[in-house]
Parts: sequence; structure tokens; C-alpha cells
Amino acid sequence: MKVVRSIDIPGLKKHTSGKVRDVYDLGDSLLIAASDRLSAFDVVLPGGIPDKGRVLTQISMFWFEKTKHIVDNHAITSDTDEIVEILEKKCGLQNASDYRDILRDRAMIGRKAKAVPIECVIRGYLSGSAWNEYKELVAKCGNSGEIDLHGVKLPSDMVESQKLPEPVFTPATKETSGHDVNISADEARHIVGKELVDELERLSLAVYKEASEYAMTRGFIIADTKFEFGIIDDKIILIDEILTPDSSRFWSVETYEPGRPQEAFDKQFVRDYLLTLDWDKTYPGPELPEEIVLKTRERYLEAYRRLVGHDLPPVH
Repeated sequence: MKVVRSIDIPGLKKHTSGKVRDVYDLGDSLLIAASDRLSAFDVVLPGGIPDKGRVLTQISMFWFEKTKHIVDNHAITSDTDEIVEILEKKCGLQNASDYRDILRDRAMIGRKAKAVPIECVIRGYLSGSAWNEYKELVAKCGNSGEIDLHGVKLPSDMVESQKLPEPVFTPATKETSGHDVNISADEARHIVGKELVDELERLSLAVYKEASEYAMTRGFIIADTKFEFGIIDDKIILIDEILTPDSSRFWSVETYEPGRPQEAFDKQFVRDYLLTLDWDKTYPGPELPEEIVLKTRERYLEAYRRLVGHDLPPVH
């Protein structure tokens, strides 16, 4: 199976290359193409996961459409024919059709926006970095009374993967290198302003609530997720990706059991494998065995299948 490590289009102005996406500047919009690269512990690993970029783009487009009544988003189109036509007519890329196959299903055009410099994290369950921080606080403070997790008050007797009393807004900084840093909502208000953060919290919780309720009907728990927002003409919109296996934790309703790690339908599966290795989490990362690559691919495809309701279309 083919792995697309990069999407290189000479003749277009490169905007940025992130851990997963290659982004091109089209003037008032961006061409955003998701590769099959996979990062873990902030290191882009060698190789990649076949079809991963296609899953990320198509799941994002599904959710953008499903949540646009709550908050607008940057998506213009992910239709390959429309993208090629825009590249030819608007950007003057005469050989745009040569890139049709590599762009298919994995590329979208989105409106340019001024990015808000915080990650909007919503947690419905105690897992990941929040669970690790929670354990440390309980060890320091004892298991009596309340635990203050970045401004969120929690009981001191919770277990891993336990559902929180209600979903909580736990923002993080957006770091250019290394881990994003978990902060409180009040700290976020100091960074970008109270009025903006209050609205970001409201919108994030509303999108999470609707998405979680839908996902439950498809056999999935969305344990947590993160959103990125931008501003166009003083209007807040969703940007980047939304509710994908890269930005969220998906658990199976059937096998969910508090008190332990859960079966993951996201890149946590790779993180769990890497934790079994003697690797110091620095570049370069280890090559993933074929078995791990294929199992990870199947989890991404299963996430798409369950959420969208049909298989990812095959590559022609």
C-alpha cells in the first residue's frame, strides 16, 4: 500500500509544512493537503500510515458540515475536480491535473483566517495528559477533598478513563516546538481576552456535545478532542481539522470500562506501542513494524466507517 509522505506542488507558494499537512497559499485561501505522516510525542515518525491523510480530511469535512449550524468553518471544498479547476484558473497552475491523484480525498481548500493562539481542548473523560496530571495532584494533595486541575474542580477518587461529571474546557498553549502546555481557562483569558475565550468555550462545548451524542449512536465515545479557531472579519470560525483520530480519543462503547486504558481508534494505539520500546522520544523516531502500521490503518478506517456510515472510497 502506498504511503504519501509529502504533497509537493512546484508552482504554488508553500505556506507551511506541519507534522501532517502541507499547506499552500492561494491568496485569500489555503490549499491544505493531509499526508500520511504520523507524529507521536511531537516527533514525526519515519514511514507513515496508508490512507491516514484521506481519513483525516474526509472526517473533518463530514464534521464541518454536521456542525456548521453551531459555528461556521473555513472549509470551501474538498472536491478534487473543483480544487484542480481553482488551481488552474485562479492560480495559473497549468499542470494542476497532474496532481489530481495525490490530492484526491486528502486535500481541501479553506478560507484564510487569523488563528487564535490557543488550543481549545474539551474533555469528557479523564485520560491522557489530564489523567497523568490528576494522578500527580492526588499524590501531592491526598485523596480527600477536591482536586484543582487547571481551574477544574474534580473529586479526588476518580480512576483512569472515568467519565467526568460534565465536559470541561481545558485549553492549551500552541507551541511551535515540543508539547502544547495545558493551562486554565483564566490563563487563556489573559492571553487572548475574556470575551473571546468565553465564546470559544461556549462554542467548543456545544460542538463536543452534539458530536458526542451522535458518536454514541455510532458506537463511539469521544473521550476528548481539541479545536482550533480563527477569526475572519471579527467572526469566529473553526479551522484546521475537527474530531479526527489525530485530534481526538475515540473509544468503543462496547468495550469501555473505567479504571484502565481503553481500546483506541486513534493514534494512541501507536503511542502505546512506542512506550514499549527503549526510545527517548527524540528525533529520529523508530520505524513502525508492518503489523503496527496495518493495525493503525485499520483503526483509522474503522473510525471513518463508524462515524461517516460507509467505507472510505478506494483509491482509483
